[in-house]
Amino acid sequence: MAALKHLADLVETGKNQEVPAAVDAALKTGMPPYDVLINGLQAGLAVVGERFKRQAAFIPEVLISARAMKAGVDVLKPLLVKANNKPTGVCVLGTVQGDLHDIGQNLVGIMLESAGFVVHNCGVNVRPEAFLAKVKEVNADLVGMSALLATTMMNHKTTIQYFADNGYRDKVRFMSGGAPVSPEFAQEIGADGYASNALAAIELAKKLTQSGWNGNFINGDEVGAHMAA
Repeated sequence: MAALKHLADLVETGKNQEVPAAVDAALKTGMPPYDVLINGLQAGLAVVGERFKRQAAFIPEVLISARAMKAGVDVLKPLLVKANNKPTGVCVLGTVQGDLHDIGQNLVGIMLESAGFVVHNCGVNVRPEAFLAKVKEVNADLVGMSALLATTMMNHKTTIQYFADNGYRDKVRFMSGGAPVSPEFAQEIGADGYASNALAAIELAKKLTQSGWNGNFINGDEVGAHMAA
């Protein structure tokens, strides 16, 4: 749809001041907020994210597009977050130690809340001990870790190891994601699952909190693809 393509283009080119009006225009056509988020805002950021992975774009460009996306997410958030008296699960989110980028994990948090999860966002530069303290405080089922930089993504592994060293590894499920992270990396470091985007993170979180989960690693992108088929 033209409205979604326009919105994606605005995010891709970082025109954050124009995004809120474009979001409102899309909503006035009767388009569901979820579609505006996934097929408009996220689609635009995904283009820049792919360029970043190919080293055809750099962090400043990603951050400019992320700022534009956030301008749209701020409009959509009240429409996406639904009250749910029986939470699907409790998730602690954070960008790992050394990394100060949070747009991706903030979006994941909003989407998980819209799916019925209680989300506790620890913010950026989260030390392993801070993750564990929050998990204990809120009795979380899931830990979602994010990183934008290749230089910080090894702290996903450091965090998981810290939980193991403190006898808490088997009490939570770990989701790993972020621009430099791959399914292979996530599995290698001992995470329970991987997701490259917020939509995949929802399906992954649901799978990991189901009573029938068998302990095997889950690629949330593949789960999301099957759900969409």
